[in-house]
Amino acid sequence: MDREIFRRGLMLVLSSPSGAGKTSISRELLRREPGLTMSISATTRPKRPGETDGHDYFFVDATEFGLMANRDEFLEHAKVFGNYYGTPRGYVEETLQTGRDVLFDIDWQGTQQIRERLPADLVTVFILPPSTVELERRLNARAQDPAHIVAQRMAQAANEMSHWPEYDYIVVNRDLDESVAKVQSVLAAERIKRERQIGLGDFVKRLRDGR
Repeated sequence: MDREIFRRGLMLVLSSPSGAGKTSISRELLRREPGLTMSISATTRPKRPGETDGHDYFFVDATEFGLMANRDEFLEHAKVFGNYYGTPRGYVEETLQTGRDVLFDIDWQGTQQIRERLPADLVTVFILPPSTVELERRLNARAQDPAHIVAQRMAQAANEMSHWPEYDYIVVNRDLDESVAKVQSVLAAERIKRERQIGLGDFVKRLRDGR
């Protein structure tokens, strides 16, 4: 982008039912897109094997989470499968001001809350599985949750998928590379939207004036 034109960052939200692939797509996007930063959520759920505090999540207890919510420190927060998740707002707003984009791996409840607070900066993508059979296979293949949790996630999937019309873009995740490429196309187009380019009006005026 021209040095006289600046861009405020955007918030790219990926949502899906558990197992549809939003986390895998998010990881690959971060690898391919150097201008994209992952939003780190605070959560009350226990750490899974291989997860690191401050990198994957900020792991806090329920009392600390409640205090953070009371201090209005979250851009969004919600209770999902018995645990609380929330996005600390300070880091996100500072990052957007530098022109970097922030990626969110959150559900429809969190997306609604962010839309209420910062709608102009928001771009939303909903990831659908190719079938419910494939969704259940992926959940079982992760081997991270006991059988009763997998059953709960499958039961919740229909409700989660009913919110697809609230999103700007829809991607059916049949193939990871293809899905990542589609989201990259969305990101590329949204980055050059007229309203995101600060100073564009003055730049065009100088062009029209022959300068």
